[in-house]
Amino acid sequence: MPTRTTLTLDDDVAAGIEREVRRSGRPLKAVVNEAIRAGLERREELPGEPFRVEALDLGLREGFELDDVAGLLERIEGAEHR
Repeated sequence: MPTRTTLTLDDDVAAGIEREVRRSGRPLKAVVNEAIRAGLERREELPGEPFRVEALDLGLREGFELDDVAGLLERIEGAEHR
């Protein structure tokens, strides 16, 4: 049994639905239900856990200081790096 409800749509969403109603010639109810179903199905297809990257400590070569950018560039690229 269908459930009757009131929704407040953001302006961009309402405009997109109205465009689809005009384009397809279908009723507002059908367009809204289809859009919601598509969004819910898409969410179900997404993996449950977000992709995570674990950082590894690669260490820093002796003599390199990350706080001294100019010195780091000079050491890596030479005195003529400018």
